[in-house]
Amino acid sequence: MNYKVGNVLISEEDIVSKVAELGKIIGEDYKGEDLVVVGILRGAAIFMADLVRNIDDRVNVSMDFMSVSSYGVSTTSSGVVRINKDLDNVIKDKHVLIVEDIVDTGLTLSYLKRVLLEREPRSLALCSLLDKKERRIADISVDYVGFDIPDIFVVGYGLDCAERWRNLRSVYSVDVLSQD
Repeated sequence: MNYKVGNVLISEEDIVSKVAELGKIIGEDYKGEDLVVVGILRGAAIFMADLVRNIDDRVNVSMDFMSVSSYGVSTTSSGVVRINKDLDNVIKDKHVLIVEDIVDTGLTLSYLKRVLLEREPRSLALCSLLDKKERRIADISVDYVGFDIPDIFVVGYGLDCAERWRNLRSVYSVDVLSQD
C-alpha cells in the first residue's frame, strides 16, 4: 500500500489546548500524591511529554515506559498484544496512569490493564489522546480522553504509518494512494 497524509483532523492548537486541560484535571485528581505515568511507546511519547509538563507540580510525577505491539506495519490491529519492553520500576501500592496515543479496539489497553493490576498498584487509570469508540471490541473505558474520532486511520503527534509522520504537529487522516 502507498499512503499520503490527508486532511487535518485535529489542529496543533486544539491539541495544545486539550493536553493542557487534561493535565489540569489529572493534577487536581492526584494533588498531593505520587503518580507513575506509564507511556506506551512509541506513539504516546510526544503526548506523554506534553501531558506531564501540564500536570501541576503539587503532584510528584515519575515516568516509566512500556512498549507493546499489536499493529506491525498494517493500518488495523492484529488483535495480538506482545510486550516488547516492560516497566523498569515496581508499581505496587502506587498510583499509575497509563498514557496511550489512541484506543480503538481496546485490546491493547485491556491486556495492559490486566497485566498491571496483577502488580497491585494503589490505583490504575487510563489516558488516551484519541478514542475510536465505534471500533471497541474489549470492554474497557478510558478515564481521560482527549478527542473522540471516527473510524479512520490517522497520523501525526506521535501516531505513525509504518514509522512515518510521527513528527507532524497536528493529527491528519491518511489517504490510500494505491495498493501494491
